[in-house]
Amino acid sequence: MKGDSIMARYTGPKVRLSRRVGVPIADIPKHTGKELSLPGMHGYRGRRNTEYGVRLAEKQKLRYHYGMLERQFRLTMGRAKRSKGNTGNAMMQLLELRLDNVLRRLGVGRTIWATRQIVSHGHVLVDGRKTDIASYEVKPGQTITFKEKFHKVLRDNMEQNAGHQVPNWLEWNPAQLTAKINALPNPEDVPFEVNMNLIIEFYR
Repeated sequence: MKGDSIMARYTGPKVRLSRRVGVPIADIPKHTGKELSLPGMHGYRGRRNTEYGVRLAEKQKLRYHYGMLERQFRLTMGRAKRSKGNTGNAMMQLLELRLDNVLRRLGVGRTIWATRQIVSHGHVLVDGRKTDIASYEVKPGQTITFKEKFHKVLRDNMEQNAGHQVPNWLEWNPAQLTAKINALPNPEDVPFEVNMNLIIEFYR
């Protein structure tokens, strides 16, 4: 529960969370710069030499990257385990296909917190219907658009995020501010290395 409180109420510099787990939890320079390579980059220094500590650190870096509470993350892992096929791949797809994360991958918000706010304020349409649930799972073939009154804010956000690379599984028209889910994402689409086996073992 304490971990949930950190993610739900943390208002300090979020780069500290990136430093804690050693991976960028936001796609902006202060999170992706060399400062993450400082000693302790793998986080949880007191537990790193234990099997539990290694698994915990691997799980936390993924949970922080997607800005999820522990309960949400655990439930998502449960869904992945119940799905057909590889559990690790299923977990990554479920995380990547969250609506707030898809907006982050499109580059219309600089952080997961910013894109989550865009969703929660009702600015996003999925297949023409307002969708204000950040965890909503989009599917291949669906389209994402935005309310016209919000377009200027989105264009300003994109200008601040110039150079952002949209992954191949998303089709993005920045002029029209429309997107389509072309395919399921691959584990390689996550912008850092993740050992999913360690995370699966953590929840056994």
